[in-house]
Amino acid sequence: MSDITPPSEIPETPGHTPVPEADQHCGLIAIVGRPNVGKSTLINALVRQKISITSKKAQTTRHRITGIQTTGVNQFVFVDTPGFQTRHSTALNRTLNRTVLSVLGDVDAVLFLVEAGRFGEADEEVLAHCKGGKPVLLIANKLDTIVQRTTLMPWLQQMQQRFDFAEIVPMTARRAADIVRLQDIVGKYLPQQPWFYDADTLTDRSERFLVSETLREKLFRLTGDELPYTSTVVIDQYEEKPGLTRIAATFIVEREAHKGMVIGKGGERLKRIGSDARQELQTLLGAKVHLELWVKVRSGWADSEEHIRAYGYE
Repeated sequence: MSDITPPSEIPETPGHTPVPEADQHCGLIAIVGRPNVGKSTLINALVRQKISITSKKAQTTRHRITGIQTTGVNQFVFVDTPGFQTRHSTALNRTLNRTVLSVLGDVDAVLFLVEAGRFGEADEEVLAHCKGGKPVLLIANKLDTIVQRTTLMPWLQQMQQRFDFAEIVPMTARRAADIVRLQDIVGKYLPQQPWFYDADTLTDRSERFLVSETLREKLFRLTGDELPYTSTVVIDQYEEKPGLTRIAATFIVEREAHKGMVIGKGGERLKRIGSDARQELQTLLGAKVHLELWVKVRSGWADSEEHIRAYGYE
């Protein structure tokens, strides 16, 4: 979990003391922004668990991913969304954008992520969809990348003039103290209502889903910029036995050349993807993992509504 706040730096969540329903607060909090502003890193840090994959490749997150953190009387239900895509208009991107917009209609508050000191056309387009009467908090992430802090205050003032943000929170998602501070701020926007989930629940996603996401993360991380983002993973077999989980999965790519990129010379890259994924999956599942990986070409799948539905996109 090197991509999120190290566990040793995050305060331990105390054991959950029973809280009467009349005292419980719970709400849905959307995390939105353009690609690569740190949404997945943020939700992982907020939940204290890796539930959303990360990589430098745009559009790594493709699903609505819910992370749950219960602290004291508050239950935060954070919803990580795909980065809103403004540059391409494939069926896949239209589906991902619909996911973002559907989330915005359901939540109690919105965390609008940008990189501190930066605001471009893609950020503007996402912000335009946040004007639905819900409290919008500006999260100026990656504060640690600002070299001259004196430039930040004028930028923050410009942002406040641009939109009526309920809060402006400069922070770094990898910094434990900033995560605790953000959680305290967001807590003010949780309605008083019974919790949606058990106190120890971290996500509503299945282990099978987390397996497919882990494989896709390793695929992107180990192919770098060589492989177009329009590649995905299909779980063909998922069989759990005491102490052993058998998994067979297929990487779907759009071209024969992409297949070669994934397999690598002598199959070495595919072996490395499998080895790295197996190690992480054994920790995730708490069992030995037998993993088989295949690569198939499905030309134009990202612009086919039929394939998108078949591959599990909402």
